[in-house]
Formats: sequence, structure tokens, C-alpha cells
Amino acid sequence: METIQFMATVICSTILLFTIMYFSKKSPHPLKRAVNTVLSGILSLVAVNISGIFTGVYLPISTLSICISAIGGIPAVTAMLIIDTFFK
Repeated sequence: METIQFMATVICSTILLFTIMYFSKKSPHPLKRAVNTVLSGILSLVAVNISGIFTGVYLPISTLSICISAIGGIPAVTAMLIIDTFFK
């Protein structure tokens, strides 16, 4: 079972890496775009947790949630909120 999970992780990581490389090639300033995505994702994760004081909606802060929000930006944080809402 661990071998299957490892292979799935390697395949998904490879696909993600090639996708990032493909889209960064199209962008005139790929580093600036990547930094903006990382900052917007992490700041939106922090904003969700700060506003959770008033709304009662929190996202757990872990290595996985920080990585997902850094890679995916605001859409990833929104997706985590939707997933968290449906599976509570």
C-alpha cells in the first residue's frame, strides 16, 4: 500500500511540476507572479483564520495547508474552505 501511495505522489508531483513550468513559460515575469501567488495564498489563509473569530470558520494551520495555499493561492484557500464546510 505504501508503494502505491509513493508512486501516486511521484506522479502527481511530476505533473504539477510540468504544469508550473508550462505556465511560467507563458508569463513575462514568472518569479513575480509566483511570489504574488504565494503571498496572496498565505495572506488569505491568515485572513480566514482571523475572521474566524467572528464567523466561526477556521482552517487548521499545518504544513499541508500552508503548502496548498502557497501553491494555489486564493482559489486553493477557497477550495479548502468548501471542502472543510462539506466534510464537517
